Amino acid sequence: MVLGMSVETFTFVHVVISLVGIMTGFIVVALMLQSAPIAGWNAFFLVSTILTSVTGYFFPIKGLTPAHVVGAISLVILAVALFALYSKKLAGRWRAIYVASAVAALWLNFFVAIVQSFNKFAYLNKFAPTGSEPPFAVTQGIVLILFIIMGVAAVRRYRPVD
Repeated sequence: MVLGMSVETFTFVHVVISLVGIMTGFIVVALMLQSAPIAGWNAFFLVSTILTSVTGYFFPIKGLTPAHVVGAISLVILAVALFALYSKKLAGRWRAIYVASAVAALWLNFFVAIVQSFNKFAYLNKFAPTGSEPPFAVTQGIVLILFIIMGVAAVRRYRPVD
C-alpha cells in the first residue's frame, strides 16, 4: 500500500501525473516559442512536474536508485524555475534561466518516460533489455539534441509581456 492505494493504483496515478506534466510541458514550450501568455498552462505544468518527482519517492523501494537521483535533480531545477518565475518575475537574465530550467525539467520527465518505455514495452525492450544498448543511447541522444534546440529557440523567442 502506498498512500492508501495498492502499488498498482499508485503507479497508475504516478504515470498519469507524469504524462500530464509532459503534455502540459510541451504546451508551455509551444507557447514560449510563440511568445504567448503561459500563465495557466505554466502553473499546471509546474505543479504536475513537481508532483511527478515527489510521488516517485513514495514507491516501496529500498536504497537510493537512479530514479531518486533524477527526481532530486528535477526538484532542484524546478526550485530554480519557481524562484525565477515568482521571486524574480522573469526580470533580466531570470527569463532565460526560467525557460532553460522549465525545458530541463520537461526533458528529465521525458527522459524517464523513455527509460520506462524501454523497460515496460516488450517491443522496445528487445532492442535494449538493459538500457545500455545503442538503440536506447541513440534514442536518448536524439531526444536530448531536440530538447536543446527547443530550449535555445524558446530562450530566444519567449518575451513575456509585463
